[in-house]
Amino acid sequence: MRSRRLFQRGGLRISPAMHTRPALLALAVLLAPAAALAQPKPAPAQPPAAAKADGPKSIGTFQDWQAATHTEGGQTVCYALTRAKTAGAVPGRGEVVLTVTHRPNLRDAVAISAGFAYAANAEVKVEAGQAVLDFYTAQRSAFAREGAKTVAAFNRVQQATAKSPGPRGQVADTFSLKGFTQAYAAITKACPPK
Repeated sequence: MRSRRLFQRGGLRISPAMHTRPALLALAVLLAPAAALAQPKPAPAQPPAAAKADGPKSIGTFQDWQAATHTEGGQTVCYALTRAKTAGAVPGRGEVVLTVTHRPNLRDAVAISAGFAYAANAEVKVEAGQAVLDFYTAQRSAFAREGAKTVAAFNRVQQATAKSPGPRGQVADTFSLKGFTQAYAAITKACPPK
């Protein structure tokens, strides 16, 4: 008798058929999100091709140097690089690379990728013949303070040696400059000064 009173409103009785409707409605509400999840979602929009950076395109190999270009933000960047012929021993050290880069707003950017993280405010000295060139550091890279002067020194000699503080003492890395002049001419032609 008590259950009958629960389903009475204003003296009206709810029929047994109506008792199942709320259960079906609740079941439909519970299953609706699952049905929505089961429907395939559209794939996320891909960024426009122009926004992606283009991969490197080789300009050529010049003895121990390689020259290439790539596109960054719609601008052509040209660079020449060589790997260290001899690298100081540092456990777990990555590749050691010397690069000269031309960007639309920056010419003769000379950098060394050290293959290890430099200590804060470390300085690197690069000897190219009689010239001793100053480089400053940031994390795993060292950058020439005077790019044009560094390029001029590289054009006159056959090798350069970078001396820097390493994780466990002094490190010396030697780079061949054979082919540098030709590689530099190739990147200058591909990215002429404006």
